[in-house]
Amino acid sequence: MAGKNWQASDRGAFTARVVAASMAVTAAASTCASAASPGFLPSGYIGSVEPEVLWEVLIAGVVVCAFLASIVIWVHSALRRTKRTQLRRNAFVSSALNNLSQGLILVDSANRVVFYNHRFLEIWGLSRADIPPGCTGRELVELRRARGLLNLTAEEFARQANEPGGCLTELPDGRAIRVTIFQLPTGGSIGIHEDCTAQRRLEGELASTKQFLESVLNHVPVCVAARDLQNGRYVFANRAFEEFSRIPRERIVGSRPAELFSAETAANIEAADQAAMRMPGSCYRNELVVHRKGQQRILDSNRVLATNDKGEPQFLISVFEDATERRSLGLELENTKKFLELIVDNIPVSLIVESVEDGRYLLANRSAEIILNRKREDATGLTATDIFNPREARLIIARDEAAIKKRTLLTEEHPISTKDGLRLFLTRRVTVLGDAGEPQYLIKTYEDVTDRRQTESRMAHMAYHDGLTDLPNRAAFLQALSQMIEACRDTDEEFAVLNVDLKALKDVNDVFGHAVGDKLLIEVARRVQAVARGGVVARLSGDEFGLIIDGKQPEAGRALAEQLAAAIAVDFHIDGKSIRTALTTGISVFPHNGHEPASLLANAGAALFRAKAKARGSITFYEAEMDQQIRDRRVLHQELSVAIKNGELSLYFQPQASSGRTVDASEIIGFEALARWQHPVRGFVPPSDFIPLAEESGMIVEMGEWILREACREAASWPKPLQVAVNLSPAQFVHGDLVALVHSILLETGLSPGRLELEITEGVLIEDFDRGVSLLRRLKALGVRVSMDDFGSGYSSLSYLQAFPFDKIKIDRAFVMNLGRNPQSAAIIRAVIGLGHGMNMSIVAEGVETPEQLGFLAEQGCDSVQGYLLGKPLPIDKYDGVVGRASDDIVTTVRKTG
Repeated sequence: MAGKNWQASDRGAFTARVVAASMAVTAAASTCASAASPGFLPSGYIGSVEPEVLWEVLIAGVVVCAFLASIVIWVHSALRRTKRTQLRRNAFVSSALNNLSQGLILVDSANRVVFYNHRFLEIWGLSRADIPPGCTGRELVELRRARGLLNLTAEEFARQANEPGGCLTELPDGRAIRVTIFQLPTGGSIGIHEDCTAQRRLEGELASTKQFLESVLNHVPVCVAARDLQNGRYVFANRAFEEFSRIPRERIVGSRPAELFSAETAANIEAADQAAMRMPGSCYRNELVVHRKGQQRILDSNRVLATNDKGEPQFLISVFEDATERRSLGLELENTKKFLELIVDNIPVSLIVESVEDGRYLLANRSAEIILNRKREDATGLTATDIFNPREARLIIARDEAAIKKRTLLTEEHPISTKDGLRLFLTRRVTVLGDAGEPQYLIKTYEDVTDRRQTESRMAHMAYHDGLTDLPNRAAFLQALSQMIEACRDTDEEFAVLNVDLKALKDVNDVFGHAVGDKLLIEVARRVQAVARGGVVARLSGDEFGLIIDGKQPEAGRALAEQLAAAIAVDFHIDGKSIRTALTTGISVFPHNGHEPASLLANAGAALFRAKAKARGSITFYEAEMDQQIRDRRVLHQELSVAIKNGELSLYFQPQASSGRTVDASEIIGFEALARWQHPVRGFVPPSDFIPLAEESGMIVEMGEWILREACREAASWPKPLQVAVNLSPAQFVHGDLVALVHSILLETGLSPGRLELEITEGVLIEDFDRGVSLLRRLKALGVRVSMDDFGSGYSSLSYLQAFPFDKIKIDRAFVMNLGRNPQSAAIIRAVIGLGHGMNMSIVAEGVETPEQLGFLAEQGCDSVQGYLLGKPLPIDKYDGVVGRASDDIVTTVRKTG
């Protein structure tokens, strides 16, 4: 169509040119004719023209006309040639456009279609009849929409097609057509329609392949990176590289090493890359040291050059993995190997490895040289026959063969001759099997147990004997008791079990030292054995002995107990010191008081407990009701444990007052906190019942912590800054960190340290003097006050006062209660007050119950007093007035009731 349009335009132009030429020729002829016509000349002139001139003019006109005619003919020929050339050019252009692989359509500035090629019709399945002359581009778009070849409006299509990426249309038959419109300077536009189905498929395959390769590389457990050799930038990094470098891949790709890593690391990478580029066609391996987040890492690196289709290096691919741990493990393995070799070489057990095939020794450590009687290097390759004497060699070979046949651990003891003589060795043999399960090696260890067996023999004696007195111990006594029961069972025979306690052994240790106490025990054991005349005598514990006496009971048992008491009553002379002691005895009788060793001994112990309660040095036989008392004590013990957990304990507070001649003149300056137990069934349980139980069981530690915390918490809430005194048990000094506990409780409760007074007994220092003094000094460093309770009731109080500067001394209540009845009590109180004041220690007397006692103490200068006269132990709310919470009237009421 465009070719026809172009031909019609050329034909009109040619016709115009011919008409113009004809008009020019006619005009020229007319001019000549006019000039030659006589009618136009003046009459006078015409008539005078010569004929020859006239003919010359006519001939000249004809020549001119002929010349003009030739020009016209030449012009016409030139136009014909131009027309043919144009037609050939148009045909060539039309043929070229119609043979393009893309569809082509041209519209003019009025949006009218002026040309489209065959590929355009083929792509959209149209014919020339479908596109009428004068069709616009919009109409052509609507035609495609009507046929289901486009799902966009004309405006959407035009907007997308004018974008650089063009408009992509998916046709129903699966083809993909991309249309791109380019605007022309004349105002029209040209549209390029391209079937990109194959391209889209290839792009999809390429994307899938790329995704697959990236997925594979991302899941490779080693780091992979690729650099472009032209600019040195990374073009690829897998996930392992990203995780190792801890840098996002988006930042890695497009960057150089110097932009990602430290200067040292980047320099190491560049050096390795340059070395790889100098070795084209081969893989370059090296170890690379890099720094990551301040840590040095060692990489095993492989580098290879990737070339393009011309064989020119284009990319450098690096594959590396972090070998730091492996190197470390390798070094550790090497060190471990050396360590194990060192250990094996120096273990005190002899180690020998021999080949099962020929019995030759393959390995021996240094300790085995004792067995081999030669250097281990000299023993390698030898057999037992080459090393040992024939008799020992036959024994060793026989036991080796038995172990190989058994294929399990074989242990035995046998003597071996050494340079030190015949020694007893514990030999262990174990067979090592090969891959096929056949015996391959025999490992043997030899341990010299000569000294051990001798020691075990001695220990067997020690296991059933006391190390100090060499008497049988509790285990041996129970064993002898079992044999005695078996011998007397089903007979009328009786025997008695005596549980004997030595009086004042603890006092001897405290006064004279443990060395003297041990010698006393040895002498007591000798006397007891002499009285028992070869009978069963055992040391059951520190100061308790057990005896078995047969014969008619209870006469025989009582007679032996009395003989023992008489023998021990004689003074002992040890290291120049005369020591007097006594025995307290509890007795149980078979079969009346038990049929088992444990029950007979336990019942004798119960009788001893009752004897101690009566009087030291007494003799008591077991009675049935003692069981009930023991059971009651055990039940009370269990209930005390529950009481501590269930909060059945409470605190009572007893006033401490300054010493005045009368009660009214004695001002209350503080309180002593005392634990009380209100049992839900038993009711009020006296402290004398549950405090010893707590001491014996160790519950006093938990109870003491509770008392200290509650007392400090309560005192911290008093409006008046009165002091509060708390008793500490010796067990609290032994278990746990007492100083840290006191410090934390003071911080927790907010109580000022100066208001807390800790009362201790001599037991704290008796158990471990140095440790006790150290703890007391640390407590005093906290700012708390420390006082000695029950002063005068022990044996070493004066030495303790000299070792530690106590803040206060509490005179034992026994001396106060005997005032007026025992003159010595008054003298002792005067002496203690003078002693305390001389050492800058204040004195408090407890147990004040009468005005006379209070007056005497005030006269003697006692600093403070405590007792029922001043106030009973009561809940703190009974003393609200004293602590500043209510009227002081309540104090008077309390004192009257007290």
